[in-house]
Amino acid sequence: MSDPSDPSDPSDPSDSATHFVRDPEARDPDLDLDLERGRRRGYPEAVLCDAKTPDQVRRIALRWRESGTPGPVLFTRVDADRAAAVLAELPDAAHDETARVVAWPAEPPAPSGGRVIVVAAGTSDLPVAREAELTARHLGRETRLIVDVGVAGLHRILARTEELRHPAVRAIVVVAGMDGALPSVVAGLVGVPVVAVPTSVGYGAAFGGVAALLTMLTSCAPGVAVVNIDNGYGGGHLAAQIAADLPQP
Repeated sequence: MSDPSDPSDPSDPSDSATHFVRDPEARDPDLDLDLERGRRRGYPEAVLCDAKTPDQVRRIALRWRESGTPGPVLFTRVDADRAAAVLAELPDAAHDETARVVAWPAEPPAPSGGRVIVVAAGTSDLPVAREAELTARHLGRETRLIVDVGVAGLHRILARTEELRHPAVRAIVVVAGMDGALPSVVAGLVGVPVVAVPTSVGYGAAFGGVAALLTMLTSCAPGVAVVNIDNGYGGGHLAAQIAADLPQP
């Protein structure tokens, strides 16, 4: 017999596809938020803001507030105008200017699962690395951030080997531009999955991050997964899923 109070019960009719169909008349003409994604997937929707107008971003924040959906929700790639639009509707949200992220609620959930370490090759990679770290943290993981340990000074990452190999660590995100070599180095030092995030940092032949992307895709070290250029959110999300506690049978 189904238990309607158990969100994991597969026989619960509220988990059917029809549960997610809303009245078309109630929809915003250019917005249709996936407010049930957290229930369906275990991780809520995020809002990529840089291609949206400030008014669209504001209306999205308003819909989240009015829906009663507890979050967390991350508004990514926010500039000052878009951050202000979110905060106008969710004044208790947290804005991280370095990561260009607004998180609501401001406080992340209590951590569970394993630790996620985010490594930035250079200080120039910090915005993408910080986006990855905040994403993993607001998806419920303990996080640590290590910055400026690129391969031009290999001793810097080698000095952090003990921290990278700590038994609490279940996934490592490595963010790098230029030649993009650092993920291979880290993957050769540890026994946990490495999520490689190429950045657009670099001079002409870096081709806006394509050189780093190709280096990471052709890594000699096994256990490296690669996300798109500057996609700190995607890297942090994947690491958070890898580091999550396994569901009990």
